[in-house]
Amino acid sequence: MEFVHIPVMLRQCIDGLDIKPDGIYVDGTVGGAGHSAEIAARLDGAGRLIAVDKDEEALLAAGQRLSAYMDRVSLVHDDFKNLTSDLDVMGVDKVDGILLDLGVSSYQLDNAQRGFSYMQDAPLDMRMDKGQYLTAFNIVNEYSVNELARILWEYGEEKLARRIAENIVKAREQHTISTTLQLSKIVEDSYPAKTRWKYGHPAKRTFQAIRITVNDELTALGETIKDMAGRLKTGGRMAVITFHSLEDRIVKNAFRELSTDCICPPDFPVCVCNHHRSVEQVNSKPITASEEEVASNPRAKSAKLRIVQKV
Repeated sequence: MEFVHIPVMLRQCIDGLDIKPDGIYVDGTVGGAGHSAEIAARLDGAGRLIAVDKDEEALLAAGQRLSAYMDRVSLVHDDFKNLTSDLDVMGVDKVDGILLDLGVSSYQLDNAQRGFSYMQDAPLDMRMDKGQYLTAFNIVNEYSVNELARILWEYGEEKLARRIAENIVKAREQHTISTTLQLSKIVEDSYPAKTRWKYGHPAKRTFQAIRITVNDELTALGETIKDMAGRLKTGGRMAVITFHSLEDRIVKNAFRELSTDCICPPDFPVCVCNHHRSVEQVNSKPITASEEEVASNPRAKSAKLRIVQKV
């Protein structure tokens, strides 16, 4: 299956990064290289693009998509959370721009065998990095009812988290839960018939929560954002696209802290934190996709783009 991913808010991202032809840019979630190809096309021989992804299939596809620009592109197989270490290894101190697209790619969702979709039957997997041990199968069949309920509540904001967790444990006592549709059916049956489809597919939040857990998507995300911003040159920009409220809240709070001079509690009479802002927010409110883009790419509907510039 071809690795296809429609880049979300492509024009807004490219404009927001304010690309310099001789600059150094990082795409920390290169995916199918939709954003990266546009960045690379705007660089000259002195410019450089560092394209990172922990999904080897994505990185292979990115290499093919970027083949015409490999004189200015470095491909890195890693989690973007390790970016500062990767830059150190590469001898890169500061960069002109960083892009993070935190969404799951269309390829990962549409390729049933990756196990991300609750609409197609496949082994329970959901790993972005297929070299890691932990899979959705392990979580569904090995985690306790309390652990499952916590994950569904915290990462899926699932109101029926406890009921779904109990039903998963009850089902696996009868037989191993091996496939996506088996899990999806358990979640569907956990909902009262009258409200089952009220907010879209009932399994959406459960699958989101398990995917986030498998790929450790939110752990240290805020600190990673702040560390990355510290590697920007003065005037450099960082653009982050989020797709659900949990990750957007983390990014928003990280950017808010970075762009605030004092972060002392409001009841402190004088500042004791000695914190000074290191960035300014380019857009005070998140940028969202146009109606036209959402019509052609429904997955852009929930996307939010936030951009900061190093001061």
